[in-house]
Amino acid sequence: MPKVTDEYRAARRDEIIEAALRSFAERGIQRTSMADVIEASGLSAGAIYGHFAGKKELFAAVAERVLGSRSAELEALGRDGAVPSPGELMVSLLGGMSREPFSEVIVQLWGDAAIDPEIRSMVQDVFAKLRGILETGLLAWASSNPDRVEGDAADWARRAAPVVLGFGPGFLLQRALIDGFDAESYLETLPELLPR
Repeated sequence: MPKVTDEYRAARRDEIIEAALRSFAERGIQRTSMADVIEASGLSAGAIYGHFAGKKELFAAVAERVLGSRSAELEALGRDGAVPSPGELMVSLLGGMSREPFSEVIVQLWGDAAIDPEIRSMVQDVFAKLRGILETGLLAWASSNPDRVEGDAADWARRAAPVVLGFGPGFLLQRALIDGFDAESYLETLPELLPR
Protein backbone atom coordinates (compact mmCIF):
# COMPACT_ATOMS: atom_id res chain seq x y z
CA MET A 1 0.00 0.00 0.00
CA PRO A 2 1.44 3.44 -0.94
CA LYS A 3 2.44 5.76 1.88
CA VAL A 4 0.12 8.73 2.43
CA THR A 5 2.10 11.97 2.36
CA ASP A 6 1.52 14.98 4.60
CA GLU A 7 0.63 16.97 1.47
CA TYR A 8 -2.04 14.43 0.55
CA ARG A 9 -3.52 14.50 4.07
CA ALA A 10 -3.52 18.31 4.04
CA ALA A 11 -5.27 18.36 0.66
CA ARG A 12 -7.94 15.92 1.91
CA ARG A 13 -8.43 18.01 5.04
CA ASP A 14 -8.86 21.15 2.90
CA GLU A 15 -11.36 19.30 0.71
CA ILE A 16 -13.39 18.32 3.77
CA ILE A 17 -13.31 21.89 5.16
CA GLU A 18 -14.52 23.26 1.82
CA ALA A 19 -17.35 20.69 1.72
CA ALA A 20 -18.32 21.60 5.29
CA LEU A 21 -18.25 25.30 4.45
CA ARG A 22 -20.57 24.72 1.46
CA SER A 23 -22.88 22.53 3.54
CA PHE A 24 -23.04 25.02 6.42
CA ALA A 25 -23.76 27.83 3.93
CA GLU A 26 -26.58 25.83 2.30
CA ARG A 27 -28.23 24.40 5.41
CA GLY A 28 -26.91 26.25 8.43
CA ILE A 29 -24.84 24.66 11.18
CA GLN A 30 -27.72 23.09 13.08
CA ARG A 31 -29.30 21.47 10.04
CA THR A 32 -26.06 20.17 8.56
CA SER A 33 -25.28 16.59 9.46
CA MET A 34 -22.01 14.75 9.07
CA ALA A 35 -23.79 12.73 6.35
CA ASP A 36 -24.36 16.00 4.45
CA VAL A 37 -20.64 16.83 4.66
CA ILE A 38 -19.70 13.30 3.59
CA GLU A 39 -22.01 13.59 0.58
CA ALA A 40 -20.78 17.09 -0.33
CA SER A 41 -17.14 16.01 -0.14
CA GLY A 42 -17.56 12.81 -2.14
CA LEU A 43 -15.24 11.13 0.37
CA SER A 44 -15.95 8.17 2.61
CA ALA A 45 -17.10 8.50 6.20
CA GLY A 46 -13.77 7.02 7.27
CA ALA A 47 -11.90 9.74 5.37
CA ILE A 48 -13.93 12.46 7.09
CA TYR A 49 -13.70 10.97 10.59
CA GLY A 50 -9.99 10.34 10.07
CA HIS A 51 -9.60 14.13 10.11
CA PHE A 52 -12.47 15.35 12.28
CA ALA A 53 -14.22 13.71 15.23
CA GLY A 54 -17.47 15.50 14.50
CA LYS A 55 -19.32 18.62 13.46
CA LYS A 56 -17.89 20.75 16.27
CA GLU A 57 -14.34 20.14 15.05
CA LEU A 58 -15.44 20.84 11.47
CA PHE A 59 -17.03 24.12 12.54
CA ALA A 60 -13.84 25.10 14.35
CA ALA A 61 -11.79 24.32 11.21
CA VAL A 62 -14.17 26.35 9.00
CA ALA A 63 -14.05 29.27 11.46
CA GLU A 64 -10.25 29.04 11.59
CA ARG A 65 -10.10 29.15 7.79
CA VAL A 66 -12.36 32.20 7.63
CA LEU A 67 -10.46 33.99 10.42
CA GLY A 68 -7.13 33.10 8.82
CA SER A 69 -8.26 34.75 5.61
CA ARG A 70 -9.37 37.87 7.46
CA SER A 71 -6.12 38.03 9.43
CA ALA A 72 -4.08 37.73 6.23
CA GLU A 73 -6.09 40.54 4.63
CA LEU A 74 -5.47 42.79 7.63
CA GLU A 75 -1.75 42.04 7.51
CA ALA A 76 -1.75 42.90 3.80
CA LEU A 77 -3.27 46.31 4.60
CA GLY A 78 -0.13 47.32 6.47
CA ARG A 79 2.50 45.85 4.15
CA ASP A 80 3.30 49.18 2.51
CA GLY A 81 4.09 50.67 5.91
CA ALA A 82 0.73 52.41 6.27
CA VAL A 83 -1.17 51.72 9.47
CA PRO A 84 -4.87 51.15 8.71
CA SER A 85 -7.40 53.21 10.63
CA PRO A 86 -10.13 51.52 12.71
CA GLY A 87 -12.58 52.14 9.86
CA GLU A 88 -10.25 50.61 7.28
CA LEU A 89 -9.77 47.58 9.53
CA MET A 90 -13.52 47.01 9.76
CA VAL A 91 -14.07 47.57 6.04
CA SER A 92 -11.44 44.93 5.35
CA LEU A 93 -12.97 42.49 7.84
CA LEU A 94 -16.55 43.02 6.68
CA GLY A 95 -15.69 43.10 2.99
CA GLY A 96 -13.88 39.80 3.41
CA MET A 97 -16.69 38.29 5.45
CA SER A 98 -19.25 39.25 2.84
CA ARG A 99 -17.27 37.31 0.21
CA GLU A 100 -17.35 34.13 2.32
CA PRO A 101 -20.14 31.67 1.49
CA PHE A 102 -20.31 30.99 5.23
CA SER A 103 -21.41 34.57 5.94
CA GLU A 104 -24.94 33.74 4.81
CA VAL A 105 -25.51 31.55 7.90
CA ILE A 106 -23.87 33.75 10.51
CA VAL A 107 -27.15 35.35 11.59
CA GLN A 108 -28.72 31.86 11.94
CA LEU A 109 -25.71 30.83 13.96
CA TRP A 110 -26.19 33.72 16.38
CA GLY A 111 -29.82 32.72 16.86
CA ASP A 112 -28.78 29.13 17.55
CA ALA A 113 -26.07 30.33 19.95
CA ALA A 114 -28.68 32.09 22.05
CA ILE A 115 -30.36 28.76 22.89
CA ASP A 116 -27.65 26.11 22.41
CA PRO A 117 -24.74 26.19 24.89
CA GLU A 118 -22.45 24.17 22.59
CA ILE A 119 -22.94 26.54 19.65
CA ARG A 120 -22.64 29.54 22.00
CA SER A 121 -19.26 28.20 23.12
CA MET A 122 -18.09 27.85 19.51
CA VAL A 123 -19.33 31.36 18.61
CA GLN A 124 -17.61 32.83 21.69
CA ASP A 125 -14.34 31.21 20.60
CA VAL A 126 -14.66 32.72 17.12
CA PHE A 127 -15.53 36.16 18.51
CA ALA A 128 -12.56 36.01 20.89
CA LYS A 129 -10.21 35.30 17.99
CA LEU A 130 -11.80 37.96 15.81
CA ARG A 131 -11.56 40.46 18.64
CA GLY A 132 -7.87 39.58 19.08
CA ILE A 133 -7.18 40.17 15.38
CA LEU A 134 -8.97 43.51 15.55
CA GLU A 135 -7.29 44.50 18.81
CA THR A 136 -3.87 43.93 17.23
CA GLY A 137 -4.78 46.26 14.35
CA LEU A 138 -6.22 48.87 16.70
CA LEU A 139 -3.08 48.77 18.85
CA ALA A 140 -0.92 49.45 15.79
CA TRP A 141 -3.12 52.42 14.87
CA ALA A 142 -3.24 53.77 18.45
CA SER A 143 0.55 53.44 18.77
CA SER A 144 0.98 55.42 15.55
CA ASN A 145 -1.55 58.04 16.62
CA PRO A 146 -0.97 58.59 20.37
CA ASP A 147 -2.53 62.06 20.18
CA ARG A 148 -5.82 60.50 19.00
CA VAL A 149 -6.38 58.16 21.96
CA GLU A 150 -6.73 58.65 25.68
CA GLY A 151 -4.21 56.86 27.85
CA ASP A 152 -2.15 53.81 27.03
CA ALA A 153 -2.45 52.53 23.42
CA ALA A 154 -2.85 48.89 24.50
CA ASP A 155 -5.55 49.80 27.01
CA TRP A 156 -7.36 51.88 24.38
CA ALA A 157 -7.18 49.04 21.83
CA ARG A 158 -8.57 46.58 24.38
CA ARG A 159 -11.45 48.93 25.23
CA ALA A 160 -12.14 49.95 21.62
CA ALA A 161 -12.08 46.46 20.07
CA PRO A 162 -15.56 45.32 21.22
CA VAL A 163 -17.05 48.70 20.26
CA VAL A 164 -15.53 48.67 16.77
CA LEU A 165 -16.37 44.98 16.37
CA GLY A 166 -20.01 45.89 17.07
CA PHE A 167 -20.27 47.35 13.57
CA GLY A 168 -19.90 43.81 12.21
CA PRO A 169 -23.15 42.31 13.50
CA GLY A 170 -25.01 45.43 12.38
CA PHE A 171 -23.67 45.01 8.86
CA LEU A 172 -24.25 41.24 8.66
CA LEU A 173 -27.72 41.43 10.21
CA GLN A 174 -28.93 44.17 7.87
CA ARG A 175 -27.36 42.41 4.88
CA ALA A 176 -29.20 39.19 5.74
CA LEU A 177 -32.60 40.62 6.70
CA ILE A 178 -33.23 43.94 4.97
CA ASP A 179 -34.23 43.87 1.32
CA GLY A 180 -32.34 46.49 -0.62
CA PHE A 181 -29.69 46.97 2.07
CA ASP A 182 -26.84 48.92 0.49
CA ALA A 183 -23.77 47.02 1.72
CA GLU A 184 -21.46 49.06 -0.49
CA SER A 185 -22.67 52.34 0.99
CA TYR A 186 -22.33 50.93 4.52
CA LEU A 187 -18.71 49.98 3.86
CA GLU A 188 -17.99 53.37 2.25
CA THR A 189 -19.50 55.27 5.21
CA LEU A 190 -18.01 53.18 8.01
CA PRO A 191 -14.51 54.79 7.91
CA GLU A 192 -16.13 58.23 8.27
CA LEU A 193 -17.65 57.19 11.62
CA LEU A 194 -14.48 55.83 13.19
CA PRO A 195 -11.19 57.60 14.03
CA ARG A 196 -8.86 58.17 11.08
